[in-house]
Amino acid sequence: MKAFLILEDGSIFEGKHFGADKDVISEIVFNTSMAGYTEVFTDPSYAGQAVCMTYPLIGNYGVCLDDMESERPWVDAVIVRELSRIPSNFRCDMSIQEFLEKYEIPGIEGIDTRKLVRILREKGTMNGIITTNENLTFDSIKDKLHAYTTGDVVSKVSCKEKIVLKGVSDLSENGPLSGSAVFNADNYKADLAGDHSKREKRPAIVKELNGKGLKVALLDVGAKKNIAASLAARGCDVTIYPSNTTAEEILKDAPDGIMLSNGPGDPKENVDVIKEIKKLYDSDTPIFAICLGHQLMALATGADTFKMKYGHRGGNHPVKDLTNGRVYISSQNHGYVVDMDKLDKNIAEPAFINVNDGTNEGLAYVGKNIFTVQFHPEACPGPQDSSYLFDRFIDMMKKGKVGGKN
Repeated sequence: MKAFLILEDGSIFEGKHFGADKDVISEIVFNTSMAGYTEVFTDPSYAGQAVCMTYPLIGNYGVCLDDMESERPWVDAVIVRELSRIPSNFRCDMSIQEFLEKYEIPGIEGIDTRKLVRILREKGTMNGIITTNENLTFDSIKDKLHAYTTGDVVSKVSCKEKIVLKGVSDLSENGPLSGSAVFNADNYKADLAGDHSKREKRPAIVKELNGKGLKVALLDVGAKKNIAASLAARGCDVTIYPSNTTAEEILKDAPDGIMLSNGPGDPKENVDVIKEIKKLYDSDTPIFAICLGHQLMALATGADTFKMKYGHRGGNHPVKDLTNGRVYISSQNHGYVVDMDKLDKNIAEPAFINVNDGTNEGLAYVGKNIFTVQFHPEACPGPQDSSYLFDRFIDMMKKGKVGGKN
């Protein structure tokens, strides 16, 4: 079946349909990762967006459900150059087509993804529609395309109730922590049924348990499951809180540290969450924030953010750690960035910068046990060069306990 991608600048691409048979208007973005599409599709940060994978062949290893970063895919649609319809991998649970059909997500293949990416890089990220309606014209849809916004996607993707995850040292009954044990996996296992629920899980690589006995509160504004997994694998007990949780409720549980997660959408839309994060900032509890959490902390302390021309999405972005001068290759997925021209240096100082374009990639807060990064140290997909930041956070929590600050 024919399918069409129509952009709000009037560009039209013709390809073939796969996945769910429905029309979708969304923000069109691109990801430069060569692999890890399952993690990309299930990353809550993509809620409200249709993602174009720049690598030409997608789907050759199918979908491995253990690699899911949340309970379901969150992308609005998938755009690829060539779809591999016969996956080959011993871990494969289903094909991309089956996966997208199950969750009613449409896809289009066979378009010139290089041309699409050039348009987005030259003109900036824009909205578009994926449709199988051959009679649909740009003039008939342009007003709807211009009007589309991602809206309040954080409340949509956040967990709905508190989830407690024990550190790996307390999971002796089930063996080492596995990826899908983290994010309420029983829900989607029961939903998928079939053989997957009986499969033996791959154990995660367990780090030295330097976080044993520490309690971490993770505010879920769109958290990838491997943020919690990275802490639990180091022995931390992690409690995951919905995005609308008050600071008072989190602090009442007396965590040793607080994580602010990644997430989707415009950070300025989260007015109520920002107010609560300001209270967490004032609490003197050690805080580590990633991606959207990094932006929300900046907004909570008086800084500003702006939308990038086309963002950073992929697993090959170099960032420089200003504390040691080293450059790390990072996994990234964001369309907004902290405005360094409006940063009060008495409140926060740059800690990381992007080597390619000089944009901010992290902040260290003056006089506070708080540091934040724009990229993803838990990776998935992507290199794990910067996973040491979780250990830095654990060291910060330990010092806080010794100092009696929390």
